[in-house]
Amino acid sequence: MSRIGKKPIPIPDKVNITLKENIIQVKGPKGELEERIPRGIAVKIEDEEIIFSPATNQKNIGSFWGLARALVNNMVIGVTEGYEKVLEVRGREFKVRMQGKNLDLDLGYAHNILVSPKEGIEFEVTDDNKIFVKGISKAVVGQQAAEIRGLRPPGVYKGKGIRYEGEYVVQKEGKKGL
Repeated sequence: MSRIGKKPIPIPDKVNITLKENIIQVKGPKGELEERIPRGIAVKIEDEEIIFSPATNQKNIGSFWGLARALVNNMVIGVTEGYEKVLEVRGREFKVRMQGKNLDLDLGYAHNILVSPKEGIEFEVTDDNKIFVKGISKAVVGQQAAEIRGLRPPGVYKGKGIRYEGEYVVQKEGKKGL
């Protein structure tokens, strides 16, 4: 039995949900998302709640039951509130600028790196070298933030690079003198 799958998802007032076969569509004030529900999971919409239950007694249906509920819950939160990841750029010589909708990163390489946002993603940059990645899909926001972080991950000796806000990087001790 899935503990997560048993919980019903409350539907906020501004959210509209349509269910066709095994595809669920969620429309809200921030946008629209669509997800395919795995086979073997039954979905019912009743009393302003979405209820998930296993339709078959297969061996691994419990994990898909919780997965389907979590994906739809993330969609409901995304179209009402949205998601945001914050990246910090550490290093005196590293600079971040906006160039239209794109992100212009000067990360110490021979050339600047221009990052264009994926569909449904917005960037915002502050003066203290923080990058805000915003969107309605939790997966796309996380993927875009991970790709930006991968351009210059934090170094283990000086700690320079791009890291998530609040991320702790274990630093190694440098070479010891003779």
